[in-house]
Amino acid sequence: MHDDLTTRARTWLAEDPDPETRAELAALLDAGDVTELTARFGGTLQFGTAGLRGELGAGPMRMNRTVVIRAAAGLAAYLGKQGHTGGLVVIGYDARHKSADFARDTAAVMTGAGFRAAVLPRPLPTPVLAFAIRHLGAVAGVEVTASHNPPRDNGYKVYLGDGSQIVPPADAEIAAEIAAVGSLDDVPRPDAGWETLDDSVLAAYLARTDAVLAEGSPRSARTVYTAMHGVGKDVLLAAFARAGFPEPVLVAEQAEPDPDFPTVAFPNPEEPGAMDLAFATAREAEPDLVIANDPDADRCAAAVRDTGGDWRMLRGDEVGALLAAHLVRRGATGTFAESIVSSSLLARIAERAGLPHEETLTGFKWIARVEGLRYGYEEALGYCVDPDGVRDKDGITAALLLTELASVLKEEGRTLPDLLDDLAVTHGLHATDQLSVRVEDLSLIADAMRRLRENPPAELAGLPVTEAEDLTRGTDALPPTDGLRYTLRGARVIVRPSGTEPKLKCYLEVVVPVTAREALPAARAEATALLAAIKRDLKAAAGI
Repeated sequence: MHDDLTTRARTWLAEDPDPETRAELAALLDAGDVTELTARFGGTLQFGTAGLRGELGAGPMRMNRTVVIRAAAGLAAYLGKQGHTGGLVVIGYDARHKSADFARDTAAVMTGAGFRAAVLPRPLPTPVLAFAIRHLGAVAGVEVTASHNPPRDNGYKVYLGDGSQIVPPADAEIAAEIAAVGSLDDVPRPDAGWETLDDSVLAAYLARTDAVLAEGSPRSARTVYTAMHGVGKDVLLAAFARAGFPEPVLVAEQAEPDPDFPTVAFPNPEEPGAMDLAFATAREAEPDLVIANDPDADRCAAAVRDTGGDWRMLRGDEVGALLAAHLVRRGATGTFAESIVSSSLLARIAERAGLPHEETLTGFKWIARVEGLRYGYEEALGYCVDPDGVRDKDGITAALLLTELASVLKEEGRTLPDLLDDLAVTHGLHATDQLSVRVEDLSLIADAMRRLRENPPAELAGLPVTEAEDLTRGTDALPPTDGLRYTLRGARVIVRPSGTEPKLKCYLEVVVPVTAREALPAARAEATALLAAIKRDLKAAAGI
């Protein structure tokens, strides 16, 4: 076993094109570090509908140039079999460690395989890449990013020519082509021949953001903005300037790209502490709204003043409902869509407006494919407000639309929380929460899912479970997925493994009827107590 491990590692070392990972792997071999070598060579990163994502380092279980070159070669082979040889492949990248190297390697492989490759001019938001695919008529696109993962991670996200992320069976077919790649020496990788795009694509994206806003709408709301050490700042500032909004006050400590993300434990606005600097800036600047992007700027978070005058994060479901209500008021037509883990409030808003509504599996790869889509969102801070421009979540255009809404309400002497109160009175208080458990050992997630399947809870928080669905079997409306859905009297719970992080995620929603604004405090207290009790009982049932 040890000899086989060493042989595999030395074979990998011999063809690794990166001096950094070669040195890293040579040191592990010299030290005879069997534990670490096993962690790196005990399997391979699996290519799926989220592409690739993992920790940087040497070996097939890490993100590195060898893994990326193989992935690019597999993607090129897949595209060739689809009849796209000679077509354009656009490549974007964020500011993480190795992102520029991975983008350059992908361009070299695509060029060597007979494709035209074009790389975005510098680290830019993921939505710019998603826009560029359709704008330039590409057959595919690649974004090198790990989004909001920890600093040590990177990833590889694949889009096809319609500008949306891959879904089955394309993921499995690309994975099979990657597995069939032989020696890296057999993968042509010329030193030149691809194009580095100029700023015209970015200019076209920014011009497209104008379509998000209503002509003549108020533009008075003042914002504090954090890029969370990512690539969103310059593009968001340019979009806000075009729109005529007041220039956002920047969270200076997090404004510039930094792959080490020094001020946050996890560069995700949802994580505890990530917004502390933004709130501190807001207490000084006293804006109407706080806006945050994640590092690749495809997600948008927002914060508002609470009743005590301090700042609180809006949940993704709250922002999703606010944007939907704003679009309805503006007379939007088309289908409103969301993932199954998002709040059922969107369905109520769409129904009252006489608009179609659809639920999809988790991920914008599914939401973006809804026929006639006008607006789509997911509770994890993802919003698609201009599907004709970007068929994916877009944290820049979502920030524009939310700031327009805040401006409209400001002109009326009202706030975003006031509109949330209106929605609760009209549709009932839809309160959501999440139980998220991060693990080091992935088997703990599988064990929890097995327990829940073998012994589904009969009740949670004293509410009877009226239906327990194993989503691996699929439903009339949804293809199979690894998840469980429990319908309770006045509540709903969905449990699933995260597709991008080592987490078990449980999505909770309770609906409390509200008859008048005066009843909202009691309804919120009831909802908070119910959500806490559901969390407690669910943890016990899952053994986590």
